[in-house]
Amino acid sequence: MTVSLPLVVVLGFFTWGAVKFLGVRTWIVVLIALFGFWLSHTFMAPAIESGTRSGVDIVNGSHN
Repeated sequence: MTVSLPLVVVLGFFTWGAVKFLGVRTWIVVLIALFGFWLSHTFMAPAIESGTRSGVDIVNGSHN
């Protein structure tokens, strides 16, 4: 059985777990999310997207 989840759902689950179980403050999560949002509008966005896609392809390729 194959389950397909968007990366944002997986990251959201880990964020919820960090806030709930590790005691990470909510304002820190918001600050990191805003930093990611603003970083996506810089010249580094294509490199970050390419690296993320390569990592996902590596993970997906190892399960075949």
